[in-house]
Amino acid sequence: MRAPQRVVSLVPSDTFSIAAIGCAGTLVGRTDYCVEPAEIAKVPSVGGTKNPRLGDILDLAPDLVIANQEENTKSDLEALRDRGIRIMMSFPKRVADGLAHLAKLARTFDVRPKDLLKRGYEVVREAEKTTPNVRAFCPIWLDPLMTINQETFISDMMALCGATNVFAARERRYPLAADLGEGKAKPAEGRDTRYPRVSWEEVESKKPEIALLPDEPYVFGEEHVKLFAEHGILGILASGKDLCWYGAWSVEGLPRLRALIDRART
Repeated sequence: MRAPQRVVSLVPSDTFSIAAIGCAGTLVGRTDYCVEPAEIAKVPSVGGTKNPRLGDILDLAPDLVIANQEENTKSDLEALRDRGIRIMMSFPKRVADGLAHLAKLARTFDVRPKDLLKRGYEVVREAEKTTPNVRAFCPIWLDPLMTINQETFISDMMALCGATNVFAARERRYPLAADLGEGKAKPAEGRDTRYPRVSWEEVESKKPEIALLPDEPYVFGEEHVKLFAEHGILGILASGKDLCWYGAWSVEGLPRLRALIDRART
């Protein structure tokens, strides 16, 4: 199949990966959240990841749309498919899966970024030799407190960086009251259970040594470091991109996050 020439990326980390493999020139559309590398800003935006303007995408006449099962809305992607638009879908739950997806992108664009992929696999192989040795909590929202379990990319990234996710085995319960231990749970019935909502009491009961506080999707800051200190937990401000951007970003993001965690413990 001919390499794509007109691409709309609806996934920020994929936008970065496309640029990293030398194919930024194919991008004709991106989301508001596709901000890396900086020169991507000149590419027209088609809206958010959850609410792209489908008319704008169709006007750009892409021969490929890059999407993610979690980032993007099923109905939007189905609408694009119905109009004959080719969709390339991904859903990495492990750092290594993200690198495999990067390799697939390279094949799709008919390029061979051997050095980038080699570094990525070396970084992961080296990280896999280390046993996680610090108990960590990673909130992704504040009110209510929301976190991630072991079936997520973030949890795998934490493990590779030496941190044990204290909520690895915790599934999300429905409704919210049940998730917070204040009511009876109902069957999840196919709903996503990877992002549990937890109480401060539950967090404290897990005895995390550190809390990784990302700057996306919720923007945690210095005031939240103080808040976690009040609960006896060392808060560490971290890059949300380092925690959850898969593909090319993780090649540098993983060792950077690992160094951050190591510094915090010394």
